[in-house]
Amino acid sequence: MSLRQIATVAVLALASFTVTADKKGVELPAEQPVQGTDTVAGCFSDLGDMKLDSTDKYNAQGYCAPVCRDKGKPVGATYLKACYCGTKLPHKSTLLDDSKCNEPCPGFDPQACGGLGAYTVYNTGVQVNVAEADPPKSSSTSTSSSSTSTSTSQTSATNAETAPAASESPSDDKQKGSSNVVGIAVGVVVGVVVATALAAGAFFYLRKKRNAELEEEHRRNAAVNAFISGGKPPRSSGGMSIADSRMDPVMNRRMSDGSIADNQDYSRRILRVTNA
Repeated sequence: MSLRQIATVAVLALASFTVTADKKGVELPAEQPVQGTDTVAGCFSDLGDMKLDSTDKYNAQGYCAPVCRDKGKPVGATYLKACYCGTKLPHKSTLLDDSKCNEPCPGFDPQACGGLGAYTVYNTGVQVNVAEADPPKSSSTSTSSSSTSTSTSQTSATNAETAPAASESPSDDKQKGSSNVVGIAVGVVVGVVVATALAAGAFFYLRKKRNAELEEEHRRNAAVNAFISGGKPPRSSGGMSIADSRMDPVMNRRMSDGSIADNQDYSRRILRVTNA
């Protein structure tokens, strides 16, 4: 590159910097491509054949264009932190007004790095004359097709949510309903049987416990009565008790009345005088 070309590029860069120093996100006007250095090609709504190369928080023209140039790519583009590289310029039908590219570059905010649905495109200086990419498909056609596909998918999703499955026929519903009724009935019967069994068990347990308590109380009363009477419990002989009369001193005295006195000595002979 001649000294004249270098001077021209320097003057243009200085002028653009002076104009945009006090503003943010200003798209530089398109420039005549220069061999070996990068220039702005314009603001486009399409990337042509460019692919994403890298993302960087310092992205700007000074970062992206040299990256693409070092890889032998004649075209580069920026959108915020994203840097794209390719071999063809976007088709001229996608060229936008410079005001559409108004997003400040993360690495140098006076410059614009694309905008809403727009990309800032550069000629990297690999070659001056760069071919254009094929024109993109009609936006209306793509929009209508996307709308059709969206509506179709929404309709399908709605039908899938509302339409019953093929296996869920009315007869299946009836069978399910009858099965549920039978299951509920069986559950109720089983519950009643279990409750009855528990109640019966509790009743017999309490009854047995009560009988045991009565028997224990009866035994205690019998023991107390036997202790109070001073002897063994009465024998079961017709309800009458038979006691030995010889053990009763009172009874012995009564039986001795009118008989030979026990306090006399009958071993001696006694002369008794009787009236003739």
